[in-house]
Amino acid sequence: MSGGGAVPASATATGQAGDFQIKKGLSVWDAVAILVGVVVGIGIFGFPPLVAMNAPSAGAYMGLWVAGGLVMLVGALCYAELGSSYPDAGGEYAFLGRAWGADVALLFAWARCSIIQTGAIAAVAFIFGDYAQVLLPLGEHGPAIYAAVVVAALTVLNVLGSMESRRVQWVLSVVSVLALVAMAVGGLMLGEADVAAKSAGGASAAAGNAAGIPLGELAGMLGMGMVFVLLTYGGWNEAAYLSGEIRDVGRNMLRVLLYGTAVIVALYVLVNLAYLQVFGLEGLRNTHAVGADMTRLLAGPWAAVSLSVLVCCTALGTVNACIFTGGRVYVSLGRDVPALKSLGAWSADRETPVRALWLQGAITLALVAFGAWAENGLQAMVAYTSPVFWLFMMLTALALIRLRQRDPGHPRPFRVPLYPLMPLILALVCLGLFWSSVVYAGTGSLLGLLVLLLGLPLCMLRRKGRA
Repeated sequence: MSGGGAVPASATATGQAGDFQIKKGLSVWDAVAILVGVVVGIGIFGFPPLVAMNAPSAGAYMGLWVAGGLVMLVGALCYAELGSSYPDAGGEYAFLGRAWGADVALLFAWARCSIIQTGAIAAVAFIFGDYAQVLLPLGEHGPAIYAAVVVAALTVLNVLGSMESRRVQWVLSVVSVLALVAMAVGGLMLGEADVAAKSAGGASAAAGNAAGIPLGELAGMLGMGMVFVLLTYGGWNEAAYLSGEIRDVGRNMLRVLLYGTAVIVALYVLVNLAYLQVFGLEGLRNTHAVGADMTRLLAGPWAAVSLSVLVCCTALGTVNACIFTGGRVYVSLGRDVPALKSLGAWSADRETPVRALWLQGAITLALVAFGAWAENGLQAMVAYTSPVFWLFMMLTALALIRLRQRDPGHPRPFRVPLYPLMPLILALVCLGLFWSSVVYAGTGSLLGLLVLLLGLPLCMLRRKGRA
């Protein structure tokens, strides 16, 4: 098998963790709440102006958001086949192990533990800290203090048990979705706001000049706009880590991904229609804080407080969901590397990987400390995680094709339509985003790739343990 080794044990196990059987305790809507909590974050407050700068018209702007939703749907269909065919708490770790061998799977596990998931949790925790600082300032390092506190508190919550974490996630996800819907409806009802009238001429001019843009330049603009759209949609792949715990996964994995995709796309389209209604395309391009400007129009003097509360709720939901899904891959890693066996401990009573969660929390707090001394903690975390994330998502998309070829007789409760077009589209999108991340993220991206290479000794450790 390519990749240098046998298939990881986790790739042949279904819902197992050490000596315990993982309870299938997640309903369809539990999983949807976690998925929505991961995806619906602060990106919708930051990326729309950047998308507008790369859209020649209002129609193209909305088309980019719909196209991003279609890419998410393509990815969801691919992951539905993988997750329903090979359900495992290790998610992508198990898929990569089956397709490309144990060494690639272990490198991914190392990357997820040290770069991808922990970096993503730290990034969103910094966002929470920035907005919590508005509500209650704690001095120069206030955002980092808030980030550390929220990581520690939500790690403890998840250690207490899966049920407790799911209840909190339901509340945070529902509050975030309802708040965004209220903001969008309020924006649509503003109608002929002064700011919209001021920007109407610019929006019409942009629509009129779209035809005059050279084709190559237009393609480049739309491609860059899609990068920001897909960053806003990022996180849907976390559903893969729930496949080992979803009831009747062969039937329900597809439902989770389709329902979650429908909720997220509908919400993002509604919010962006409101942005256009209020600001117009040209006004949207010129605003540097679209969420703050929108809440200022809706809430007046309470705008800063309203936006801070909304962003804090969405950030908390994202951090909690990422901690919940992130600890699962450590379980599979502990099963497959004898020297790391203690990581595979699963608490049957709490339905959660307690030791893995503690380790994940410790690594995340170390990254928060690193980000606290960087010029911009959030940008440092995004640059650190992005290239490695897109690299392994591309390999996961290609794993679907490889597993169809290598394991044709394996039961597949769901088969992705238009095969192999769907996984190839996903792989090409990921390749483009990997390249963009390396080119535009600078030294931070190189640091993430260097940390990935530092995981190579794990492969030797696994082989030594097997021998």
